[in-house]
Amino acid sequence: MDLTLKVWRQANANDKGRFVEYKVKGISRDASFLEMMDILNEQLVREGEDPVAFDHDCREGICGACSMYINGRPHGPDKGTTTCQLHMRRFKDGDTITVEPWRAKPFPVIKDLVVDRSAFDEIIRAGGFISVSTGGVPDANAIPIPKRNADLAMDAAACIGCGACVAACKNASAMLFVGAKVSQFALLPQGRVEARERVLKMVAKMDELGFGNCTNTYACEAACPKEISVANIARMNREYLSARVAAPNE
Repeated sequence: MDLTLKVWRQANANDKGRFVEYKVKGISRDASFLEMMDILNEQLVREGEDPVAFDHDCREGICGACSMYINGRPHGPDKGTTTCQLHMRRFKDGDTITVEPWRAKPFPVIKDLVVDRSAFDEIIRAGGFISVSTGGVPDANAIPIPKRNADLAMDAAACIGCGACVAACKNASAMLFVGAKVSQFALLPQGRVEARERVLKMVAKMDELGFGNCTNTYACEAACPKEISVANIARMNREYLSARVAAPNE
């Protein structure tokens, strides 16, 4: 396959940035999108140019590092798929593909397609963990948990924190990410001990960092490579309201 790529190039955080057009030839239909980017970079190095900077790590759809807009969609055109799991057979010979970094104020561009997503780490540090001592490893059935709750907690825990939800939302909302992290613990007895403090602190940090409010368009759910449900946003809102009602003077 021969393709034309319009790639966002930005030397650093202070650079204005621009699209640059490249031609790549002989791309296998079985290559992944990142492998195609590797081929582009090998071509640029041979030509004495600076290769395109982009995030990647596991390349197995687990880490979520491979964040980029492809033709205006986070992670590309396939539903429930990370960029590293997207294959070039999804495109046609002669296609023009536009590749951009996430666009959100809390995710500033560092270089080319690399953005700083440490804002998510700050939200997690605000309360997205269990700090109470849970003792040693319990027997398998020592803490009874309803099957439905266990399934829902596991579904929420599937969030890989890639930021596609933020990138897809016109308000750059992080509510799907925070909702998943709040739900992951709120549904399990081990997480109930700090549930109130957790949701209050994580929502406060999310707002402080400049993420917008939910747009109720479900764009986040549609773009999520792990198909996290917006039901987690509703659960987070209920947890937040309950926490506020329980301590109205704070």
